[in-house]
Amino acid sequence: MEKIRVGVVGLGHRGREMFKIAAKFDCAVPAAACDLKASNWYETQWLSDAPLSEMFPTAVFYENYEEMLDNADLDLVVVETGADIHADFCCKALERNINVLTDIPVVANLAEADRLWKTAQRSKAMISVGANPNEQKFTVMLRDFYQKGLLGKPYCMEAEYIHWSMPSSKERVHLYENGDWRRLLAPIRYCTHSLGPLLTVLDEELRLVSCFGTGNHSEDIDPNKKDDMMCANFRTDSGVVVRLMRNGRCRAHCGNHNYRVFGTEGYMERMERFDKPVIRYNSMREVDTSLKEISGEYMPPEYAGSEVAKIGHGGMDYALWDHLFTALQNGLPAPISLKEGLAMTLPGIYAEESARRGGEVMRMRYPWDPDWTTEL
Repeated sequence: MEKIRVGVVGLGHRGREMFKIAAKFDCAVPAAACDLKASNWYETQWLSDAPLSEMFPTAVFYENYEEMLDNADLDLVVVETGADIHADFCCKALERNINVLTDIPVVANLAEADRLWKTAQRSKAMISVGANPNEQKFTVMLRDFYQKGLLGKPYCMEAEYIHWSMPSSKERVHLYENGDWRRLLAPIRYCTHSLGPLLTVLDEELRLVSCFGTGNHSEDIDPNKKDDMMCANFRTDSGVVVRLMRNGRCRAHCGNHNYRVFGTEGYMERMERFDKPVIRYNSMREVDTSLKEISGEYMPPEYAGSEVAKIGHGGMDYALWDHLFTALQNGLPAPISLKEGLAMTLPGIYAEESARRGGEVMRMRYPWDPDWTTEL
């Protein structure tokens, strides 16, 4: 297709930014937008220079999602609703054979995973997952390191996503404008940013999980709803161990994304310290086996030096769009498939249940498994 008519549902901070980034591509036509709050379209919002209605005067605004799907003649819809309500919007587009880019986590429960997987199998359209950490410099380097044999077989991996997130923080107000999911979702459920990059160097799914939470230590929220911190240990059938720590609240300005990958032939990490992220790596297959250090910015290497690509989480969002538009125009598979999206989403659902059961070790299943079930 020469021109791709793009619509977006969910005009919170990320929905607005993703719509604006898409419009920078010559192949994209910003055609329609949908949100329950018309003010998100017609009024100036957080960090915006002008309302979206002025930026995109030819785009049509809808308050009814199905009306947009039926009338806007879309080639692609971007699902940027709250993270707990992505699946139904994806299914309704796929049922109309409209391509989908959905943000993560992809589903909120196993029943949604079952429905979305089956709907995608029947649809003629593509669904791609907007897991932008899979586009970051660290992930690109890790995959390349692994494919060249410099990492060997990964046997232990760690990740943490620690986000300054006290609800009273003024600089984080835009994180809460699109519903209460960040306040109420169990921290470990938002595991996709951490697991996604690590799973790119595994040829198997995570199968076992045990998870614990710290409990709630604040007075501004129902303590039964959310832990301040949660820590999960996952394992694959071949024995690869993955440790993940995720916060619901953080009272320190630290983080955000740290990763460590131990392989039989090498090692790679990304660490953020005082806003100076670094990537370190070494390999036993190289002459110089010492630990090397380079800058760990998010910008994917293929766009280094590009001014336009800097937008959107340091270039990761631009890469998402670039790779998706290339795939749509050339009939290629989804850059980040639904299977990949579910593989990084469902472990969080099982981990939350494990924590509820006091850390019980649980076996995880996926919609492509012969013994798949929607029962936990």
